[in-house]
Amino acid sequence: MPDSAAARDAAEEASAMSHPAVAPDASAAYGEHPDQVVDFYAPRDGRDRAPLVVVLHGGAWRAPYDRQHITPFADFLARRGFAVANVEYRRGPSLPQQRDDDAAGDGPVAGRWPDTFDDVAAALDALPELARTTLPQADPRRTVVTGHSAGGHLALWAAARHVLPTGSPWRLTAAPLLRGVVPLAPIADLGRAVELDVCGGAVLQLIGGEGEFDKRAGYVDPAALLPTGIATAVVQGREDTVVPQAVAEAYVDAAAKAGETVGLTLLEDVGHFPLIDPAADACAVVAEEIAQLAW
Repeated sequence: MPDSAAARDAAEEASAMSHPAVAPDASAAYGEHPDQVVDFYAPRDGRDRAPLVVVLHGGAWRAPYDRQHITPFADFLARRGFAVANVEYRRGPSLPQQRDDDAAGDGPVAGRWPDTFDDVAAALDALPELARTTLPQADPRRTVVTGHSAGGHLALWAAARHVLPTGSPWRLTAAPLLRGVVPLAPIADLGRAVELDVCGGAVLQLIGGEGEFDKRAGYVDPAALLPTGIATAVVQGREDTVVPQAVAEAYVDAAAKAGETVGLTLLEDVGHFPLIDPAADACAVVAEEIAQLAW
């Protein structure tokens, strides 16, 4: 990566992470594990029956990156009149995995199989009732799922559970009741992400190693779970070097081959982190994309 691109990435990440965490208005558990929790943010304009935006944070499915870093983004959406549910889920173990296969790498391992997917499925299934009891201002009938980076992958996956292979424990018998999904710089095509070594081998770690890819990718790769029939609007920075534009384009192409049109908004002079940075113009674009589906 050229020095200028590295410096830009560092500056954008520093800006996005400079905002203090915003405490939720309420929290609710969807399971017994400490990570099985949802934080709720009420619409700041006091409106009732506001659309519910479900936020799935990124961080390469790795333990050091939890939902706290995306709370300023959740608050930004609440200040735009949305009810917000910020979902936590189990990620990889905190310590690097001590093994020599292709799933290993430097730093914490990405994801837990199958726990990460168990959690996202359980959280989305529980959310309508949790919202009704915990955040009555929310209207679960107008739900949009969004997610950043690895969270964008999970958002797309959550919207595609009704097209999972028969026999999958996460499969829904009907399409989820969603107005749409707005993935932000998503790891949307796992095969392309592996080719580009996105996030230092995180995809193979999530899957459980290169030897598991062919067997498991069909259950968790959004590009293999098409068409969904769910309105989808991808937002991507052209200067993103963390999850390059090519990954989003591969997903959009896969959707087109499956007979489905997926929106792709490409933002000029924008990298990976401004999409969730309340101080960045890109964040306002994201809110508008969500509003177009939610209202």
